[in-house]
Amino acid sequence: MQVGDVRLAYRVWGEEDAPPVVLLHCLGEDGEDWRGVVGRLAGTHRVFALDQRGHGSSDWPGEYGFARWRDDVIGFLQALGLKRVTLIGHSAGALTALLVAADRPELVDRLVLEEAAPPLPAAPPQEAPEQPAGPQAFDWRAKTAVVAERNAPDPRWWECLPRITAPTLVIAGGPTSHIPQEHLAEMADVIPDACLVTVEGAGHLVHEERPGEFLAAVTSFLPAPR
Repeated sequence: MQVGDVRLAYRVWGEEDAPPVVLLHCLGEDGEDWRGVVGRLAGTHRVFALDQRGHGSSDWPGEYGFARWRDDVIGFLQALGLKRVTLIGHSAGALTALLVAADRPELVDRLVLEEAAPPLPAAPPQEAPEQPAGPQAFDWRAKTAVVAERNAPDPRWWECLPRITAPTLVIAGGPTSHIPQEHLAEMADVIPDACLVTVEGAGHLVHEERPGEFLAAVTSFLPAPR
């Protein structure tokens, strides 16, 4: 699908008239990252798993950042005519999801933030590693962009959290995650209608390491399909 200046690839499962769920992967992955949990979700929902720009089969234009990923998702929803979706994001994808929900609240019915990259300056600052030799599954310039914005995020990103109107589920992986768990708890406090669920021992990859507990949290949070 052409969205603005990029072609975006996506996968889709489930009945066409089922409530829509859109999945946003983390840095370095693509829509296949959700394969382990999508079957359960597709039993009750129309599920879309996007390859974000610079990843998978979508275009790798060389220009990246959370504002661009946010705008790509908004354009993707509009191009497909999707309204009031459940938006589920992991890590960098979760930060993209919350920016969509804050900027265009009318598009998001429910929001799930799994181990979100918090829009607060990383402490200590991160360093972008050198690109490994050989072909990569994603554009390494996206890694550089994420590190730069994790170190110095736009302060408006944290300030916009109170504008999120969608009921929100924040999923944390406990102390074995590299994401500061206190930031996830604070995020859940700042978003007006949010709850926090911690899957102890799951670490950063909750939906991969503990798919059953991840799905239990998500399906109990989503409204029952009509």
